[in-house]
Amino acid sequence: MLCMECGGAAEKGYTTDVTDLGDCLIIIRNVPCYKCKECNEIIYTADVIEHLEKLVKIAQKLMQEVSIIDYSKAA
Repeated sequence: MLCMECGGAAEKGYTTDVTDLGDCLIIIRNVPCYKCKECNEIIYTADVIEHLEKLVKIAQKLMQEVSIIDYSKAA
């Protein structure tokens, strides 16, 4: 996969996604992604984005100040 930012090669990896909702901070670990070897841009596939959005909505309903979720263990 090529990076949309710099055109460099991106390879499969894992990252931590952080969403700040103001009153709630949601941290999702072990998120599958592509990482650019040149500029370190993180690229998610459409299915990963969809799953992240679902996890954020679930965590937002719990309304904890900080939520830490392991992507690989979340259904």
